Amino acid sequence: MVERTGEEELPGQVRGIAQRATDFLHPQPDTARYTPMPHAGVSPFGINVFLHQEVEEQKREKSLQMIADAGFDWVRQEFPWEDIEIHGKGDFVDRRNDLDGDGEVDPVDAWAKYDNIVNLAEDHDLDVIARLSNPPAWTRELTNTIGTYAPPDDLSDWGDYVHNVVSRYKGQIRYYQLWNEPNVYPEWGERPVDPEGYTELLCEGYRRAKEADPNAVIISGALAPTVDLNPGPGPGRGMSDFVFLQRMYDAGAGGCFDILSVNDYMLWSGPTDHRMRPLNINFSRPIYIRGIMVANGEADKPIWIGEMNSNAVPNDPGIEGVGNYGQVTLEEQARYAPLAYQRMQEEWPWLGVANFWFFKRADDRERNQAMYYFRMVEPDFTPMPVYSAMKTYATTLSPVLYPGTHQEDHWALTYAGPWEVAGSESGALSGARRAIEEGAALRLTFEGASLTLVPGPDEGAVEVRVDGGASRRISLEGEPVRLVRGWRRQRHEVVLTGVEDGFSVDALIVRSPWRPSRGLVLAGVGLVFVVVWLSTCIWRRR
Repeated sequence: MVERTGEEELPGQVRGIAQRATDFLHPQPDTARYTPMPHAGVSPFGINVFLHQEVEEQKREKSLQMIADAGFDWVRQEFPWEDIEIHGKGDFVDRRNDLDGDGEVDPVDAWAKYDNIVNLAEDHDLDVIARLSNPPAWTRELTNTIGTYAPPDDLSDWGDYVHNVVSRYKGQIRYYQLWNEPNVYPEWGERPVDPEGYTELLCEGYRRAKEADPNAVIISGALAPTVDLNPGPGPGRGMSDFVFLQRMYDAGAGGCFDILSVNDYMLWSGPTDHRMRPLNINFSRPIYIRGIMVANGEADKPIWIGEMNSNAVPNDPGIEGVGNYGQVTLEEQARYAPLAYQRMQEEWPWLGVANFWFFKRADDRERNQAMYYFRMVEPDFTPMPVYSAMKTYATTLSPVLYPGTHQEDHWALTYAGPWEVAGSESGALSGARRAIEEGAALRLTFEGASLTLVPGPDEGAVEVRVDGGASRRISLEGEPVRLVRGWRRQRHEVVLTGVEDGFSVDALIVRSPWRPSRGLVLAGVGLVFVVVWLSTCIWRRR
């Protein structure tokens, strides 16, 4: 039962199964799983890092080497405004430290550390997700007295900062997240959280980022999962991520991001908890967020997870906040992380990167706080069991297409021979892959009941071979073609080879076996009830 409830103990499993059985009685979110979208078919393996806190370059290098060795493809790194434009507008020199101990301040280029991080990530074939936030004190008349995370008084200052970062790393960084957890205290400072205010900030950042680099992809600030309805300020205060997101949409946020971000922790149950209960926070919560996106006409945008993990905090009364994030053993943490990534790939085709929280801290001064125990590696680089578990999982995984619509650039597709990009190269839906010579091949593994090829506009022909069997030839005329059909979910190996003029690939659709809808189930239950009632009435009259 743990595979459906995420509960380790029998009482929790029984309760979970009972709650799960009632889900069909409630309206379920429409996730529009077959809607095509960009930025969803990427490697899901991301991880949060704090490389800007590492003073020694060799420690940044070692961190990224270990991350790459473990099979991760993305690092989510902060670029704090307060650490880049520190002392005033347009001032990118750090004059805070006496580095050589002579009693005098040693000016340092504030960009240098971040340039090094970006270059090291490039050296290790890691893509950077840059998190932009944390205004410096000079951007607020009340300085830091209203909180170090409070937004600036003048949003044009924020826009200039975003423009500066995106301009500097154009061609090296493509994905930028604007702010983090704007729906909870203290991420909006010592003031009530404000979805309309955050939307203004998001839209200003979006506009200025696109000015600096039209190919930049903007990620909204990751929403924290919470059921609170007190906007704060104060500890434990915030606004439900559902309410906050809808108010963002009402304020016009839909045109100001390309990817929606949420945080998705495994707090009081594991990643296999499939219960859909909006007032409880479990791993299934992004399904509701997806439903809100679809209801607001944004089915063609994906979700990326900013932070994801379970908390392996020990039972120590000296640790502040034990139980605030749930509590698992080191063994459970190591088991849950791969299960979480596997579930996301199998069930959520609308989700792209999921960033593990977190790799390591620069030192252990936070060892007395529960949040420290999300770490994958100790400050001295001693790996926790979850590091080995993720390394084994990510480095041995063969990507699979699960039910959903998948674009031609999906990471599970292997192209062999001469191919070219037709149309947009930015990952937009107008792009396709075209085989430019006979014999060019596409290999893939899918798991589902059927596989459909959505070809590009070019005519041609393709040879299809399934599970090593005999090949068959299919002519393509720009219309979707069913390549494999079945009635139950199975895994198949497929090879598509171009013949004659070759062929092009716009998308591939994997469909699940047919299942009765909730309405049909309820209608069936109602029909049975009516039949039983009529039979009882007839029997009594006899």
